[in-house]
Amino acid sequence: MTTEFTYAASGVDIDAGERAVTLMKAAVERTNRPEVVGGLGGFAGLFALDVHKYRKPLLASSTDGVGTKIALARQLDRHDTVGIDLVAMVVDDLVACGAEPLFLQDYVATGKVVPERIAAIVTGIAAGCTLAGAALVGGETAEHGDLMDADEYDLAATAVGVVEADAVLGPERVRAGDVVVAMASSGFHSNGYSLVRRVVGAAGLDLHATPAGLGRPLGEELLEPTRIYALDCLALVEEFGVETVHAFAHITGGGLAGNTARVVPDGLQAVLDRSTWALPAAVRLMEEHGVPRSESERAFNCGVGMVAAVAADRADDVVARLTARGVPAWVAGTVGERPGGQDAPAAELTGAYRA
Repeated sequence: MTTEFTYAASGVDIDAGERAVTLMKAAVERTNRPEVVGGLGGFAGLFALDVHKYRKPLLASSTDGVGTKIALARQLDRHDTVGIDLVAMVVDDLVACGAEPLFLQDYVATGKVVPERIAAIVTGIAAGCTLAGAALVGGETAEHGDLMDADEYDLAATAVGVVEADAVLGPERVRAGDVVVAMASSGFHSNGYSLVRRVVGAAGLDLHATPAGLGRPLGEELLEPTRIYALDCLALVEEFGVETVHAFAHITGGGLAGNTARVVPDGLQAVLDRSTWALPAAVRLMEEHGVPRSESERAFNCGVGMVAAVAADRADDVVARLTARGVPAWVAGTVGERPGGQDAPAAELTGAYRA
């Protein structure tokens, strides 16, 4: 007797995949921009770039994931926020060069397609795209039953944006005398979670309990979505121009000093004063349970998710504009000559965090 083999018995449920698409369709369609051609379900996403709108457009692209924050989402069985994290990680990288996010495509790999869980993930991705002004033009859900546990999944995305060639932001525009404006993070964002989870496990912290100073359960704090700064940063460029707004740095892995250094040119140094903001309670909690301050400042954003290097005479206006848009912001430091030449760090933190 010949044994019959089916795709479903091998761990791939085509019907479940189709149901997931049906559940997510409305959320995806809400992200459409006028340039989107066609709808969900094609083999490729089509986007009609209006080349006449630009003088000399450059396309920018960024790819990223969410990392081990997903493990906490699985542990808490909440999957509607990590999609926002995914979008934030790619569009906030795009806007660092001044690019407007145009569209995004996602990739979801999972051990078993549970339509409701996939729909929750992609609905979060769609919500993030809406916050970033980007269209979600397509994606892929892959079922890998023989490689991953049934409740296991991973996420990745690529976003494409556009910026005028003469309006690209970066270290080439930064000069001595610039001011560094800090924009508050919404939490740990999507970096440092291998360390966070190690501390939570080793210290026996209860994700459902509310530690002193947090004001909400630890699990909720740790799943707080990454703030999406893209439209806020673009609003600054539109209002003040590249004569004022010189560079953005997205604060991800490597911490505040490490990422700020990426937009500081040779010969200059950004000095950030810790006394201009308070270290978040969640970071202090990690430190109370064994994470050294030096490691916190390398692994976590420590309360700052994005910085802008701007002309000093407009710094207060930039802060006011961000505040009006609901982004807590403040002047955190300055750019000056680098002491000691190239052997000195391009960015450093000084002072003590506000109590």
